[in-house]
Amino acid sequence: MTDRVKSSLMATNRRQFLGGTAALGVTAGLGGLILPNGVMANTPKQGGKMRIAMHQGGTTDSLDPATYTDIFMQSVGFATHGTMTELTPEGDLVGDLCESWEADSAAQVWTFKLRKGISFHNGKTMTADDLIASINHHRGEESKSAAKSNVAAITDLTKQDDTTVVFTLSAGNADFPYLMADYHLLIMPANEDGTADWESYVGTGGYTLEAFEPGVRATLKRNPNYWKPNRAHIDEIEVISISDPAARQNALVTGEVDYITSVDLKTVSLLSRRPGINIEESTGYLHYTAPMITTSSPYDNNELRLALKHGINREELVQKVLRGHGTVANDQPIAPTIPFAADLEQRTYDPDKAKFHLKKAGYDNIKLELSASDGAYSGAVDAAVLMKEHLAAAGMDIDVIREPADGYWSNVWMKKNWCQCYWGGRPTCDWMFTTAYEAGGSWNDTFWANDRFNVLLKQGRAELNNDNRAEIYAEMQQIVRDDGGAAIWGFANYVNAGSDKVQHGATAANWDMDGARFAERWWVA
Repeated sequence: MTDRVKSSLMATNRRQFLGGTAALGVTAGLGGLILPNGVMANTPKQGGKMRIAMHQGGTTDSLDPATYTDIFMQSVGFATHGTMTELTPEGDLVGDLCESWEADSAAQVWTFKLRKGISFHNGKTMTADDLIASINHHRGEESKSAAKSNVAAITDLTKQDDTTVVFTLSAGNADFPYLMADYHLLIMPANEDGTADWESYVGTGGYTLEAFEPGVRATLKRNPNYWKPNRAHIDEIEVISISDPAARQNALVTGEVDYITSVDLKTVSLLSRRPGINIEESTGYLHYTAPMITTSSPYDNNELRLALKHGINREELVQKVLRGHGTVANDQPIAPTIPFAADLEQRTYDPDKAKFHLKKAGYDNIKLELSASDGAYSGAVDAAVLMKEHLAAAGMDIDVIREPADGYWSNVWMKKNWCQCYWGGRPTCDWMFTTAYEAGGSWNDTFWANDRFNVLLKQGRAELNNDNRAEIYAEMQQIVRDDGGAAIWGFANYVNAGSDKVQHGATAANWDMDGARFAERWWVA
């Protein structure tokens, strides 16, 4: 290993980046893009207006990036603000507001260089003070940020000069630059007291926020002084929240909107036959889960959790809920395309084994409530009803509670003992596990804690040998599968639809809508 491992990302292709960081075990991977109707174009066009109807967005939404939970706010955040790093459509990690970074030989001290001459919407020049204030916004004991786990390992954050920031971590982390691409970690201007100014919603992004009605719509206007060349092509973007899939699809058909997320898979084949409408499907890390709060009875009993996991028919869920637009999952969240994904024995539907574990939990039969709403994901209620049917064969009576779509993420998720959920996934094992499975994590939605898992999490994060990392992450995936609090039944494709006027190049699938960066990458014909 060299004393310093550098990754300058100004003009780095995927192979060069992986070669330059191999000593740190940094890798990236994305699934393929499927565009059956050939909507990709090569030459961006300036101007026009785009109207997007999204399946998420709630009246409890806030402009504070620490609170973002859905694609609606992700998209608004990335349109108006930059992050330190970002993932390209090809899966490469590149610099966004930072032009380069380097680590010491233990991957414990990271030095980031900011790009020079970038201004916020209000004309203020971005400096290291702004970056420090923005990251500190998510740190500290009082922080409620969803990204708190991403920055928890930072023990010291110092300004070397106006364009250089040094991060010191409690232990080595080979994947640290990936974490800085999180959609919560938007770079905001610093107030005089050193805090981040999120209230004014001033960023460095390609768009300014002109209007915002939580759970209704957001209006974005192009920033004429955007620093990225050949980006932010559209003059005006309107993002609308329409949770009902039929209403969302009708809005596209009638021309009220130009693009919709989460097409109703029951009618996607009919929609694809309409002239002037294109179906877009991409494969990334998206997965559907049914999290149980493991600190509440009876879900604190792992035998009961195993009974539920064995009693769910994943194949039928993929075929009937996803209509084949996805693959079966195995009660752990690492997608097959992610580096260090383990080849574990696939769990299959087995009512007898479910009965066995139910008996070991101390029950001959049991009645449980499962909260669901299509505000969680399109088809979530159908998935819950199918689970009810599957589990009945194992002596479990499931009462499906249909929850309102509005406020689902604030009133149901992490509040009700068992519910339906989706995860966009993350491009590395450490990022996914740290976000949703580390004990005490802000988004550990099962409140699960496993001592062995947490020891391995720290080891894997600091391990620089890829063979050793593979062994560590394989064991962690098995622990989550066999002891974790979530029944994870399927990896789903993103299936969206748009009119011919919506144009773009290859799209990222790390999150929906081109990694939630459609605003700066797409254009209208």
